[in-house]
Amino acid sequence: MGFEGKERGEEDGVMATDFFWSYTDEPHATRRRQILSQYPEIKQLFGPDPFAFLKVDLFVSMVPHLPQLYLIPSLVEANLVRNTVSKSIWVVFQLFFYALRPLFLKPKPPGIWEFINLAIQLALDAAIVHFWGWKSFGYLILSTFVGGGMHPMAGHFISEHYVFNPDQETYSYYGPLNLMTWSVGYHNEHHDFPRIPGSKLHKVKEIAPKYYEKLGSYQSWSQVIYMYIMDRTVGPFSRMKRNLSTKSMKKAE
Repeated sequence: MGFEGKERGEEDGVMATDFFWSYTDEPHATRRRQILSQYPEIKQLFGPDPFAFLKVDLFVSMVPHLPQLYLIPSLVEANLVRNTVSKSIWVVFQLFFYALRPLFLKPKPPGIWEFINLAIQLALDAAIVHFWGWKSFGYLILSTFVGGGMHPMAGHFISEHYVFNPDQETYSYYGPLNLMTWSVGYHNEHHDFPRIPGSKLHKVKEIAPKYYEKLGSYQSWSQVIYMYIMDRTVGPFSRMKRNLSTKSMKKAE
């Protein structure tokens, strides 16, 4: 599939020292065209989520999401996180790295929405401390690290795009926790058809099973966390990167 990386690592049992680089087109657009040519009825799934009655995403997002996420680990992270102990620490503090990463890798001047968001968060924090004390505030902070670290549901941060098989860059999860996470586990299906809402993503695999049953997938997010920590060939460098194609660059212009 055209994958290449510096000092890959799987051959000699050591961790890679560079990201996986692909010189082919990303697979989702290709698979989308193939599936639509054979199963045009999938287009009937396109559209807004039938359960979304109000468009309040921008305001609601301020409550659970403080920063914008930047998904690829920085070179500093990837070079420091090199063994089981450091990977365990990295997993526990995943959300911390997600929060600070964009400030260093993609710094942007704050806009009005960032200031509104900050004001809302500080007001909420002050209210919690005032009415329930510092212990309650500390409990919420620690809960954030637990929920975004070793918690089974936090396994989706790793399972979606961390490369355990160099021939596949995106992975789906088909376990029961999809019922509690708005079907975020159907990640190949999501990237293949981003216009299909989460509540309908399971139908994509039902309509076109031959395209997804042959792909590697997971049944347990807890297992993914364990595999990531214990497999010495896997680490923050286990992500796929590609340069923009000529067509993409022309479109961007």
